[in-house]
Amino acid sequence: MARKPKPVTWYIATPADGIIEKSRTAKTPVNLADNVGQVIDHPSPCVNLWFDESEFSYFRMDKRVGEVLEDTGIWPAVWPIRLWTVQPLGETGNWSHHHYPYRLLSHQIRVVEETDPWPALGASGREVLDVIRQQIPDRAARWAADWDTDPQGMEERRRNWRLCGTRDIGRGEWAQAVADLTSYSHRESAAQRWAEHLATNTVDRLLEAGGFSQDAVDYARSRAAELTVATQHQARLDAYVLDALRGVRLDSAPSTVAA
Repeated sequence: MARKPKPVTWYIATPADGIIEKSRTAKTPVNLADNVGQVIDHPSPCVNLWFDESEFSYFRMDKRVGEVLEDTGIWPAVWPIRLWTVQPLGETGNWSHHHYPYRLLSHQIRVVEETDPWPALGASGREVLDVIRQQIPDRAARWAADWDTDPQGMEERRRNWRLCGTRDIGRGEWAQAVADLTSYSHRESAAQRWAEHLATNTVDRLLEAGGFSQDAVDYARSRAAELTVATQHQARLDAYVLDALRGVRLDSAPSTVAA
C-alpha cells in the first residue's frame, strides 16, 4: 500500500502588526492578522509569472521554516515577529526548484492560523532566544571589559582563537564555516543570520553608553553572534566545534568588570 505524502505546511513571517512588509512598502498592505481563515487575493499580481514587476508581485511562502525570514522586507532584524501558516491557492510557481526548493509563489492564499514564532530561528529557537534575552545581557559588558583591559593581548588571543586549534577545541574560523554549512544543510541560513543580528543588536543597545572602545564593542558583538550560533546547532555539532564557537579559550582571560 502506497504511503500518502505528508501534508506540506507553508509559512509567511510578518512584523508584529501582521502586515506583510513588502505589501506595506508597495502601499497595498495585506494584513494576515485580519484574515485568519479567509482567502486573500493578491492586490496587484504580476502579469508575467513570476517576475518582480513591483516590490510586491506575489505571495511568497516557505515550507522550511528556518528560511522564512529570508527576503521578507523586514529590516532591521526585530523580535518578536509573527509566523503564519498559509495554504497556496490557484496557480503556483517558483523561480528555481534547484536553488529554492523550499519556496512557493502564488497570487492567492488562505490564512490558516498563527503559530509560535520561535521556529523561525531554527529547531533550537527557544534556546536561541534565551541566550539573546538572558545570557548575552549578563556577558556583554564582561567581554568588552576583557578587551579594553588588555587590547593587544586580547587581539592576539582572538587571532590565535581564529587560526589555531587544540586537541580538544577547533579553530574559530573553521568552526564558523562548519556552522554556516550546517545551517545551509538544515535550511536554517536565514534563521542563523536573523539570530546573529538580534544578538549583535542586543550588544549595541547594552554597551551604547558604557564607555567602551569601538574595538571592545566589536569583540563583544562577535562573541554574542558566535554564542548564539553555537546554541542554534547545539544538538547537531560536537563539543570540538561548539566550544570553539562558545569561545571557551577566550574566556580564560581575566575580567575586570566593575561591580
